[in-house]
Amino acid sequence: MGTVPVYRWRLAPDGLATRRQLRALGLRPGGQDVAAQVERPRRRREPLVAYLYRVEQAKPVRPMTPAKWAALAKANAARRVCPECRRDAGYVIPPSLGMCTPCAFPEEQRAA
Repeated sequence: MGTVPVYRWRLAPDGLATRRQLRALGLRPGGQDVAAQVERPRRRREPLVAYLYRVEQAKPVRPMTPAKWAALAKANAARRVCPECRRDAGYVIPPSLGMCTPCAFPEEQRAA
């Protein structure tokens, strides 16, 4: 694989898109190599880099199967269960706490 062309921010030619742009079109790279890259300059830091793929070689996004939907629902439900009290918190438990708010901050600590 040779070197890929590098374009400045907003100066990439038509027919190339980032992963997010492909996803917005309902496409995915589909195993193709990176066609080019875009660099966005920043002050006192390295530039931000985005890889570009050819739109005409992109493939449609694979549809979610019922098994994938079920696995995703199960994983999201597990993120809501507190490991301390084993109850559904009603929200996704923050990783910084590792437990629901009532378990992380008991009532006696709040009153003090």
